[in-house]
Amino acid sequence: MGRKVTGPFASTGREVYIAEAVRTPTGRSHPERGWYRDTHPNAMLAACYTELVIRSGIDPKVVEDLVIGCTAPFGEQSRNIARNAWLQAGYPPEVPATTLDRRCGSAQTAVEMAAALVASGTHDVVIAGGVEHMGHVPIDSPAKISELFGDPWPAELRDHYTFVHQGESAELIADRWQLGREDMDTFAARSHQHAVKAIADGRFAAEMIPMTLDGQLRTSDQCVRPETTVDTLANLKPVFRKEGGRVTAGSSSPISDGAAGVLLCSGDAARRLGLRLRARIVDQTTVGVDPIIMLTGPIPATRKLLQRNNLGVDDIDLFEINEAFSSVVLAWQHELRPDMDRVNVNGGAIALGHAVGATGARLIATLVAELDRREADLGLVTMCCGGGLGTGTLIQRVST
Repeated sequence: MGRKVTGPFASTGREVYIAEAVRTPTGRSHPERGWYRDTHPNAMLAACYTELVIRSGIDPKVVEDLVIGCTAPFGEQSRNIARNAWLQAGYPPEVPATTLDRRCGSAQTAVEMAAALVASGTHDVVIAGGVEHMGHVPIDSPAKISELFGDPWPAELRDHYTFVHQGESAELIADRWQLGREDMDTFAARSHQHAVKAIADGRFAAEMIPMTLDGQLRTSDQCVRPETTVDTLANLKPVFRKEGGRVTAGSSSPISDGAAGVLLCSGDAARRLGLRLRARIVDQTTVGVDPIIMLTGPIPATRKLLQRNNLGVDDIDLFEINEAFSSVVLAWQHELRPDMDRVNVNGGAIALGHAVGATGARLIATLVAELDRREADLGLVTMCCGGGLGTGTLIQRVST
């Protein structure tokens, strides 16, 4: 292990480790061309469970809990998909499960809660992760459910806040940080260019679960567009503000399908079960921010983790910040001033896709693999979340 970074778990005497972290290919949510159009989300999550079991060599019965994120637990994703996918994979019914929703931070929060279970001594081995099939359970599903069963934002709440769409929040961020259309398009093109190179170099192989989808073996992500340039993005029209808008589909993450999983354990369990330790959860946090501009959470989440661990931005070898919109990352860059050569080095959600309930675990899988590849030390994952939240996880690679 590299430099000594203590973190809050050290005081419990129960360090928390990542033994494995995997993800499915991310598919575009499309009724005719989407890779997962004929796939039930249970199967996507079950693939992650199976891959974690195979890679680690554990007996499934040693898993003590399953903590899975999903932002739209309706329809196919209802009735505790964490549990349903485990049973569908044929694993022991004695293993319990829970599904949680913290908007886009759901899977990262699932990892956070699983880590807390291990750190507290409640469990020794937990699988966390997330799943989202936005093609089958659309992002506007809550609105449709509200029509049937009631509004989650009643008049009493709307008296306090005038809620807006996330796309308008992305525009508000562009306003506040004076981000131009070309700045956002340039960042979006960077995401695709980095992703194309990462795929060509085979950088995602360590985290990827090859899956037969749409009649073909898929080992990369469907949403990446090699032809994307600043010039091609400049031709797109704003989608959220018709007058004076700057955010386009090209500078936004595409609606996507996917799943990801992380196997967490204590040091004692790793020794007992012969698990390879990939990384250590040093620290983790969630913050709240204004629910209207909503997507600024990565700024205070990153600052909190750095300050609490006596670190500076330059101490972090790799950052993974979710690219919900270009403006989110550019505002974070403006405030934190990181070396951008350490940020989303293999592209981000604008190119790779953002299966909202799964992305937090996908980012962790990507970070752990890239820390290994570079033999780097510290990495930080952070995300914005709908409703005005921000998540953050500080990870240290375990040297072998």
